[in-house]
Amino acid sequence: MKLPQRCLDVGVDVAKDEIVVACAEQSFAPCKIANTRAALLAWLKRLPTGSRIGMESTGTYHELLAGLAHKLGFIVYVLNPKDVRHYAKGVGQRGKTDRVDATVVARFVAKEHPALHPFVPPTREQRQLDQLLKRRTKLTRMRAALKQSLKDLSGFASQLKSVVLRLDALIKHIDGKIRTLIEASAQTQDDWARLRRIPGVGPLVGSGVLNSLQRVGFRNADAFVAFCGWDPRPHDSGRKSGRRRLSKRGSSQLRYLLYNAAMAASRTKAWRPSYERALAKGLSRVEALVILARQIARTAWSIYTHKTVFDPQRISQGLT
Repeated sequence: MKLPQRCLDVGVDVAKDEIVVACAEQSFAPCKIANTRAALLAWLKRLPTGSRIGMESTGTYHELLAGLAHKLGFIVYVLNPKDVRHYAKGVGQRGKTDRVDATVVARFVAKEHPALHPFVPPTREQRQLDQLLKRRTKLTRMRAALKQSLKDLSGFASQLKSVVLRLDALIKHIDGKIRTLIEASAQTQDDWARLRRIPGVGPLVGSGVLNSLQRVGFRNADAFVAFCGWDPRPHDSGRKSGRRRLSKRGSSQLRYLLYNAAMAASRTKAWRPSYERALAKGLSRVEALVILARQIARTAWSIYTHKTVFDPQRISQGLT
């Protein structure tokens, strides 16, 4: 396959064993390449300099290609599969195959790249911390599900206790690994300690929030709130003013952590007045907690960005 010398907009459909590649300019026919380091490097080195490469986030299968392409200087976009699916419907795509998907991704990158955020690979420590946080969340949810499903059944108390103790031990081990990663860097440990001074933000929430703030350069607090998925989504048309709902874009893991932080913060002296004001407006408990989570996210961004410490006076003055 001979590639042209001008930069291309390339779309990739990634699977475990192979990738399918297509080009928006139709400069070459779609082709399959083994999802191995050697095969991917051989293909990438034949691409014109400055080409843009888009792929859907697939959990882990896309990471090798994204990392290699970024290292070689290409502009890489790791896309939300939901965005690509909606785009395919918008351009009237009726079928779905690997080649079709790769072509749609290529067209999406060609048309929308000015509004997309280029991929920046995480450091080894950031990747490890993210994996540990995700595994810990799964374990805590598994523990809660087990307790809920077996609480009304007799004859399982001892077995349930044994399983819960094992899960607790594993969670504690993960917490130790997280703490080790945080303490490996003096600057990271200092940032983590300052975030933890926010009422409601414990070691786990502080680790998750800090990892996101370090990983992505947010230009302002609104960008961080949107990254968390806490930004309201308008639904207006003409004279109709529809109900606003949360976008729930971005990291569900981060939303889970910040919501837990809001529940803890609602009982603290610093945040409780803000929580009660939301309830007094007729909002539900969940809505009030979401508002609190959004305030905590803004506060965390400000403290991390400006290297300051938590000031409860800023809450009462409406500055968070």
